[in-house]
Amino acid sequence: MAFPQNLPERSWEQIGTNLRELVNSSAWWLADWLIYGEATYGWRRYKEAVERTGLDYQTLRNYAWVARRFEHHRRRDGLSFAHHAEVTRLAPPEQDYWLRRAEQQKWSRNELRRAVRAGLAAQSDRTEVPAGSGTPKQEVPRPAGTAAAEKHPRKVTTLTIELSADQLECYSKAAAAHGLPVDKWVTRMLETTDRPTA
Repeated sequence: MAFPQNLPERSWEQIGTNLRELVNSSAWWLADWLIYGEATYGWRRYKEAVERTGLDYQTLRNYAWVARRFEHHRRRDGLSFAHHAEVTRLAPPEQDYWLRRAEQQKWSRNELRRAVRAGLAAQSDRTEVPAGSGTPKQEVPRPAGTAAAEKHPRKVTTLTIELSADQLECYSKAAAAHGLPVDKWVTRMLETTDRPTA
């Protein structure tokens, strides 16, 4: 791209803004083009897309993967494609929450990444907050157990549950309605079920 020597600074800034928007839009456009090709012409779409665009297979797959998780009405014009890519692994209500925060706080993609990682770390942190840290201690109600069991620290076990996309969406909505991330909501639901006594 060549620029005239007397280009005003304001014009140069506007060109940069336009280029940023073009780059951001082109990722969505390529992704939507790929998804259309898949639906209309079948599996050959990636081979053809690689030849047509000069982009590698994995890049194109990543574009389509992000676009499939964000229907047009959920895409935020004020945020980049990369912002959306940062939250694709989350459930839709959590995606919307983090994207809304990023838009309100005017976070860069890297700032969003740090905030999401910190949020997920806080969710998965099973240890108690140290005394004097200034953060109030949050306790999850524990079911009553035997006196011997109460004397020993509780063993933590990781449970992996396989869900369909529809099930995950349903559970994510239920969790969001309770103001919880889906893993905390599932844990709460499991803790409220009756347990057989030995």
